[in-house]
Amino acid sequence: MTTPKKALMLINPHSRIGKDSDIAEGVALLREAGTEVLIHYLDDSTTAEELIENNHKDIQLVIIGGGDGTINSALPALYRHKLRFAILPMGTANDLARSLEISPDIDDAFRIIYENNYRKINLGIVNGRYFFNVAHIGLGVEVTKELTPDLKKKWGVFSYLKAIFSAFHNQKKFFVSIKSNGNNYRLRSIQLAVGSGRYYGGGNIIAEESEIDDGLLHLYSLYPQGFWQMLASAPLLRFGKHKQIRRTFTLASQDMEIVTAPTLEIHADGEHISHTPALFTVIPQALEVVCAAPPH
Repeated sequence: MTTPKKALMLINPHSRIGKDSDIAEGVALLREAGTEVLIHYLDDSTTAEELIENNHKDIQLVIIGGGDGTINSALPALYRHKLRFAILPMGTANDLARSLEISPDIDDAFRIIYENNYRKINLGIVNGRYFFNVAHIGLGVEVTKELTPDLKKKWGVFSYLKAIFSAFHNQKKFFVSIKSNGNNYRLRSIQLAVGSGRYYGGGNIIAEESEIDDGLLHLYSLYPQGFWQMLASAPLLRFGKHKQIRRTFTLASQDMEIVTAPTLEIHADGEHISHTPALFTVIPQALEVVCAAPPH
């Protein structure tokens, strides 16, 4: 693999998992391999998109240290300039890293960056905004709201489970209309999710057959149901076996038009990004991202 001559490293200090010494050792490894590393810590004065925009002519790789939300903020500039990127998984869920089989161990993540194997992944778009994991309408949005920094700090990966329990008590039913593949669907729902990637919410799978480079969007919608029905379905929902759940609607396509009554928020990759009505599309193999080497 060709070693990049210059890399821009963006660290989100608010989603920090890993010691300064681990980062210093990893940077030293890359520099020994001949890569110049320019390090920036993200704060309120600048954004990941701005830093990439200001440096894109001089770099061949962007290394992002943070969670899925931090990576999402860099997507417009990464796609605009077709820059390869790598991940230091420092967030709570790290679902994109999970899709790419990148260990949460910082030393291992740097070794993967050093080896510089890469994979081309899908890029989802909803109402002109990019996402790479999953977009939520309904219950999933309430879960995101429940996931406060304090909850994440106290519960770690289990914060997602705690947030789901809390959000379910505030969930509301809504009507949804979906147009896709020349068909129209009308249904009631408490939760609708559209995935460009495979994982979300700390390791949940959007669809059993989904892959982050398959060029498809995968949708599931949960019909209104009680807490105990939802709890009984939890293991199947966790592993993407939605087709085995009676009160679930599923769909796979490259584009979907979704209208809800009432108008609802859309959250993707842990961030609020739009409202319904929504047009979802996917760009197959849109970005190059450094990943673990495939098994031999």
